[in-house]
Amino acid sequence: MVLVQFLVVLLFLYIGMRVGGIGVGFAGGAGVMALSALGDTPGEMPLLVIVFIMVVIIAIAAMQEAGGITYLVALTERLLRRYPRLLVITAPISTWLLTMMASTGQVSFACMPVIVGVAKENNIKPTRALAISVSASLLGIVASPISAAVIFFSATLEKNNHGWGYLELIAVSIPATLLALLVTSIFYLCWDRFKKQDVLHDGAAVATFGVSREIPPYARRSVLIFLVGLVAVLVYAILISPKLGLIAHPIMNSGQARVGVMMGVALLIVVGCRVNVHNIPSGSVFKTGMTSCICILGVAWLGSTFMDNNQQELQNAVSSYLLDSPVLLALLIMLASCFLYSQAASTKILFPVALSMGVAPGVMIACFPATASLFILPNYPTLLAAVALDDTGSTRLGTHIIDHPFLLPGLMSVVRSIAFAAGLVLLIQ
Repeated sequence: MVLVQFLVVLLFLYIGMRVGGIGVGFAGGAGVMALSALGDTPGEMPLLVIVFIMVVIIAIAAMQEAGGITYLVALTERLLRRYPRLLVITAPISTWLLTMMASTGQVSFACMPVIVGVAKENNIKPTRALAISVSASLLGIVASPISAAVIFFSATLEKNNHGWGYLELIAVSIPATLLALLVTSIFYLCWDRFKKQDVLHDGAAVATFGVSREIPPYARRSVLIFLVGLVAVLVYAILISPKLGLIAHPIMNSGQARVGVMMGVALLIVVGCRVNVHNIPSGSVFKTGMTSCICILGVAWLGSTFMDNNQQELQNAVSSYLLDSPVLLALLIMLASCFLYSQAASTKILFPVALSMGVAPGVMIACFPATASLFILPNYPTLLAAVALDDTGSTRLGTHIIDHPFLLPGLMSVVRSIAFAAGLVLLIQ
């Protein structure tokens, strides 16, 4: 029966990927109905995770309407144009940093045309920079102190009194992902130059100047307000951390503080930056962010329904293997993440189950970067945007499902992140 239910899950995930876009969420909800028809009890809906994502999207959408995204892109463009021959390094670091601050990959969309433009002006193939930038954006969510995945995972660790919590998680994830990206970027920079495969076309590059971006008057203020909110969430989470014990009985937990602060940030941006609140829902960040929430709702609900109804059988079948082989656990998380369409969904479905099987929390933290493997299947929005925005024709999807230039750079980044995370976990223990 477990096999039949698993095949049903795969069928509806396949249908969702074929439909694409918001249809992924529709297929997930339909899959829950199919599993219910087989006798399964619907699992817990990922409402808390969706709320965490929604409030950040609201704040970023308000910042976009105030011109904050335009300002951040202008700063990114200035960095990329200053060191064009290091584009393979500067582009991923930029998308990682922006995603880490915003806790969503939506902000990286605006950087893709800049990366392509700088590459073309300097006769560089944009493929490699785009490929590593996509994985960098996904790893930025792993490193973000306010991402839904980080907040949920840290709360799970602290709730079960494993001795690991929010502080330890970000102390591992931030340096591990950053170091992995730097090593991967430097490797490909040297490799492509050695192989002489980074040149876009024969002949010298034509020097051009970037498009002048008009920065709205309140753009800088909106970014400052958002950063203050980010710091506030981070500081509060540190203060209430059981490890420090500075606030023994906090009125709000870190998740509630995140929701309240981000809503307050959105209000401050609207009031302090003279934003027309009616224009916020029509912005690209708001639309794509809410679309992602629908996708997560369907897919994560489908996944939790399957896992909750078959947890005992799965535990009996694989728990011994997972306890003996952390590598197998990382592979399972990577495989599940590319189907579940969301790092937050992967974290919510898989990590509590793994902890209940007896997997050490340190091992789970080391495997946490594996949730950034959404690039394996060529259906993730950031990946598709990178392909669509590269008008040079050098970034193409192959005829087979797993046949695209994002696979190897992404795998190298994720695997190195896991390795660095494991090393940091050993140092902290």
